Amino acid sequence: MYYLGLDIGSSSIKAALVEIASGKSVGVVQEPEKEMGMFAQKNGWAEQKPDEWWQHVCNAIQRLKKQHNISRTQIKGIGISYQMHGLVVVDKAGKPLRKSIIWCDSRAVETGNKAFAEIGEDTCASHLLNSPSNFTASKLKWVKENEPDIYKNIYKFMLPGDYIAYKFSNNINTTISGLSEGIFWDFKKDEVADFLLEHYGIDKALVPDIVDTFGEQSLVDATGEAESGIAAGTPIYYRAGDQPNNALSLNVFNPGEVAATGGTSGVFYAVTDSLSVKESARVNNFAHVNYSKGAEARIGKLLCINGAGIQYRWLLNNLAVGSYEEMNNLASEIPVGSDGVCVIPFGNGAERMLNNKEIGTRIVNINLNNHHKGHMCRAALEGIAFSFVYGMEILKSDGIKPTVIRAGNDNLFRSEIFANTVATLIEQEIEIYNTTGAIGAARAANLHKGDFENFGKAIIDNDHVMTFMPFKDKTAYQKAYENWKTELEIILNTKK
Repeated sequence: MYYLGLDIGSSSIKAALVEIASGKSVGVVQEPEKEMGMFAQKNGWAEQKPDEWWQHVCNAIQRLKKQHNISRTQIKGIGISYQMHGLVVVDKAGKPLRKSIIWCDSRAVETGNKAFAEIGEDTCASHLLNSPSNFTASKLKWVKENEPDIYKNIYKFMLPGDYIAYKFSNNINTTISGLSEGIFWDFKKDEVADFLLEHYGIDKALVPDIVDTFGEQSLVDATGEAESGIAAGTPIYYRAGDQPNNALSLNVFNPGEVAATGGTSGVFYAVTDSLSVKESARVNNFAHVNYSKGAEARIGKLLCINGAGIQYRWLLNNLAVGSYEEMNNLASEIPVGSDGVCVIPFGNGAERMLNNKEIGTRIVNINLNNHHKGHMCRAALEGIAFSFVYGMEILKSDGIKPTVIRAGNDNLFRSEIFANTVATLIEQEIEIYNTTGAIGAARAANLHKGDFENFGKAIIDNDHVMTFMPFKDKTAYQKAYENWKTELEIILNTKK
C-alpha cells in the first residue's frame, strides 16, 4: 500500500509514491517534462492557470500508476506541498475567477509596504511576525482595488495547495500554516488576523475553513476520482507550503534544527519556539507544519538568498568549461580564499536579507597576470557559501541557535568546497539527504497517526547520503570570509 505525495511548483508538478510500511520511495515523476509557462501581462507580474496545475497533477498520477502497475485502491492517502504565497480566487461554483497571482509576482509590494507603515511596524512584528509585504493578503487587496468586478464575485480565496485539495474533494479549506504564509494569521491572539482584514477591507467570510495540517482534511469525491484516478474516499492527510514541507522532508521540526536548500536560489529555514521578531524586514516567519493553537510555538524563520546557484550556472554558461564537475575540479586546485579573488553573487534581483537592495554580481581583485578561470570557479563557490554564512549571522541575531543543519542533495551541496566552507564557518555539521518535496509530502500523509519518531527514522534509514563536518582549523576560511564581507560592506555603503 502507498501514499501519494504532490509538489505543486511554479515550473512543474512532481508526484511521488512511498510505501506506507517502510517509508521507502517507489518512484517520482514530473509533469510537464518541460517547464510550465507564466503569464506576465506587465513587468513584474507572474500568473498561472490553476486548472493547468490540476491537469498536470492528473497526468502525473496516471504516469505513476502505469509505471509501477498500481491500482487506485492501493493509494491510501495524499499529501500536498505547494508553491507558497500564491492567490487563487473562486466563485460559489468553485470556478477560478482569474489566473493565480503566484509567489514571484511583485505587483502588491507597495500595497504591503503601505499597510506596514499605516498599521505600524511593532504591531505587524508582534501579531503577524512579518510585514504584510507582497504576500497573499496584499495580493487579495490588490484585486479588490484594481479588479472590483472580480472581487465582488469571490466566494473564497485559496492558496495553490488548497485549490488542488479542493479539486480532489470539492471541499474548500486551508491550514494555520497556510494562512500564516499569506499573512492572515495573528500569532498573538492565535486566530485569523481580523485587524489586517479590516485594514484591507476584506470580508472575513472569504477565509476558508481551517483544518489541521496533519489529519483527515477531506476525502476524494466521485468527480475527483474520475479526473485524477485516485479512488473516491481516499483521504487528504497533509498540506503545506514548499519551504515548510522541505523542512519536514529533512526531519526538521524542533528548535535549533535548520533546513537548507542550495538550488537556483538558497534558503535557510530555521525552527524556533519564540515569537520574538527582530529581523522582520529581512527574515520571514511562518507557522511551521507542527504549529498548533495553544501549544508551544513552532515557528519557521525563512531566510532567502536569491543570488546562489544561479551565479554558478551563469559561470558554467559563460566560461570555457563543459560541466559543473569540471568547474569543481578547477576550483579544487585553488587554495582557500581564491588568492584574493572575491565574487559577490547577488545578481538575481533585490536581496531581502540585504534590505531589498539590488547590488548585482561583483567580481573583484582579479590580477590579469596571475588569476584564471579556476580562481573564478573557487571564488564563486566561496562567495555563494559566504552569503549563506552571512544569512546565518542574521538568523542568529534573530534568536536562532542552530544545533543541526540538514540539506537536500542538490546543486550546491554536491560541491565539497561549498559545503565544507559553510559547515566550517558556521561551526555546525551539515547532514545531506537524498529526498524531494514530493517524497516528503507522501511520507507526511502518515503523520496523521502522530508517529513523528518513525517518520524521522524512515528519512535517516532511506535518505541519508553523508555528513560534512566542520574543519577544526578555520583560520583560512575566516580570513577569506572577512575579506569577502569587507567588499560587501563597501558596496552596501555606496547603495545608501
